[in-house]
Amino acid sequence: MSRVVVIGAGAMGLAAAHRAIRLGHDVDVVEADNVPGGMAAHFEVGGVSIERFYHFVCKSDEPTFALLQELGIADAMRWTPTSMGYFMKGRVHPWGDPFSLLRFPHLSLVAKFRTGVQMFLTTRRRSFASIEAKTARQWLEGGSGREVYEKLWKRLMDLKFHDLADGISASWVAVRIRRIGTSRKSIFQEELGYIDGGSQTLVDRLVESIEEGGGRIHLSTPAQRVEVENGKVAGLSANGTFYPADAVISTVPAALVPRLVPALGDDLKRKYEGIRNIGVVCLLFRLKRSVSRNFWVNIVDEEIEIPGIIEFSNLRPLPDSFVYIPYYMPTNQRRWRWSDQEFADEAFGYLRQINPDLSQADLLDAHVSRLRYAQPVCGPNFRDQLPPIQTDVPGFLAADTSYYYPEDRGIAESVRLGREMAELVQ
Repeated sequence: MSRVVVIGAGAMGLAAAHRAIRLGHDVDVVEADNVPGGMAAHFEVGGVSIERFYHFVCKSDEPTFALLQELGIADAMRWTPTSMGYFMKGRVHPWGDPFSLLRFPHLSLVAKFRTGVQMFLTTRRRSFASIEAKTARQWLEGGSGREVYEKLWKRLMDLKFHDLADGISASWVAVRIRRIGTSRKSIFQEELGYIDGGSQTLVDRLVESIEEGGGRIHLSTPAQRVEVENGKVAGLSANGTFYPADAVISTVPAALVPRLVPALGDDLKRKYEGIRNIGVVCLLFRLKRSVSRNFWVNIVDEEIEIPGIIEFSNLRPLPDSFVYIPYYMPTNQRRWRWSDQEFADEAFGYLRQINPDLSQADLLDAHVSRLRYAQPVCGPNFRDQLPPIQTDVPGFLAADTSYYYPEDRGIAESVRLGREMAELVQ
């Protein structure tokens, strides 16, 4: 048995702790927040428990299904037929199936054929090693053509990555397309999943399992310093308390690791500091009426400063309409310092552009959540730029959402990576 301390009680940290306990280790989890769950944590809006940041499940998310089974809550998985749209030139156009593509009015016939072929082949690919050195723009223009990139992709990429948009990895985009494209009932019907009761159902059961196994979760306990003696991990200082440990697993953002572990080598510190992130301001509106029939609407309009909306109540049945609106931006941007009300006023105005029938009377609640390290900026050959999970300090392991690459952020990757780090302690 080893003494293991896990930094962070998000989905990755909880999965790591759960697996470490199953392997026979003595485990402490320290979390700066006053609730467990990280990005999967819930809060209450209008009597409904709902995620601060939206989550959904795809049919390829095997680590999630395996963990639900292990925890005895596999029957909490639910599936819903969903749809996607594109808001362009004043209206929402259906998207995501062959008929929608053929009827889409803003692409030439050649562009429709090329994008249909590229998307279909992407869902069938097992590996993207051959495009790893390309940018998303190079790959999409090479397959679907410049017309498709300029009309359907450029605005989305610019609003998510800003001046870094042209340097995003082709593999990162392709894997996202494949994940959604393979989560279907048929070629004509997308089908996405959610956990009954939301992500909190999984978080609560993980916490119960950890505590049942003798593990301890310490909330409102920010990590301060990984202590090193005789060249290896000795424990963690957190909120004025020392937690002795043979191994420390960090799941906090990579940019924070150099300050957390001063004993790391300078080369490794530079690698951590070189991992860039985009922040997000994520709004959640509770409305009396629905905005659209779609779960996801991409927005490509030069007058609208958001890349899309996610109408979560079109996935998980809820008493009102719940709509997430993400603003991605570098945290040094002026808009990052806007008040919550400024974001809410602007975003609700955008909803009224998408659905002019909405009025101020339809707005029941508006909540704003912010995250500084929300979206890793993954360029070509990104994996080669990541520091090793097992660092040059024996007993210290670290990873964050950057290590999901080429997969995007999601609970399935949190579970997979958390378990992997726990097994590396062996």
